[in-house]
Amino acid sequence: MRSILGQQELIEIQQWILNYLPYLLLVFAVMVLIALTFFINLNFKMSKSKKRYEKLMTGMEGANLEQLLENHISEVRQLRGQVAQLTQQVEELTAVSRVCVQKVGVVRFRAFEDTGSDLSFAVALLDSEDNGVVLSSLFGRTESRVYAKPVEHGASSYLLSTEENEALSKAKKQTLIN
Repeated sequence: MRSILGQQELIEIQQWILNYLPYLLLVFAVMVLIALTFFINLNFKMSKSKKRYEKLMTGMEGANLEQLLENHISEVRQLRGQVAQLTQQVEELTAVSRVCVQKVGVVRFRAFEDTGSDLSFAVALLDSEDNGVVLSSLFGRTESRVYAKPVEHGASSYLLSTEENEALSKAKKQTLIN
């Protein structure tokens, strides 16, 4: 009985398939079209990805990505060394510039009434900490004299004339670039 029922069921299944065969073929055709659409879409995306990958892997000189990265790493290491060297040079120059003349004050005046123009002068030359010198030149008809007076922290241990004090004040008022 079992084999008769099995055959009967097979006949019913075959009959059902034959009855719905156009619909089943339509469903399978739609599924194939959908699968084909997905396949074409994936193939298109894969082609785009492959082009981008090839573009990425080929540098300007024809090097691959690994060579390109190695070259960049080497350049970065060289640049780091240069930056460290430049930083050290800047620090050295900054230290040297602190003791260089950075502020200048000049005052011209007439030292003697019998001379013409303002040919005498006082010049203050100071570094960043207001250390330096005040130079004075007194011009007369028969002779000229030059004096130098040291300045430490904006003051001199020597007595300064009015013009020398004015030149020193002008120099101290100047602002530093640093």
